[in-house]
Amino acid sequence: MDKSKIARIKADYPPGTRIKLDHMNAPYNPVPDGMTGTIVIVDDAGTIHMQWDNGRSLGICPDVDRFHKIGGEV
Repeated sequence: MDKSKIARIKADYPPGTRIKLDHMNAPYNPVPDGMTGTIVIVDDAGTIHMQWDNGRSLGICPDVDRFHKIGGEV
């Protein structure tokens, strides 16, 4: 992922943003569809690191997984 796209993801999804997962394209033990969570940080590779409401902390990949913002920041 190029630096400008990562910068855009960081700007669009700051820490504290709430999201809802539509679908995670992970072959092993994905976070369930419909799960909500809070963004912790977007790393320099563009992965969005999450604290899911079910206690998990698996990151999401914007180019692979489907999700959308909900509500406001916490």
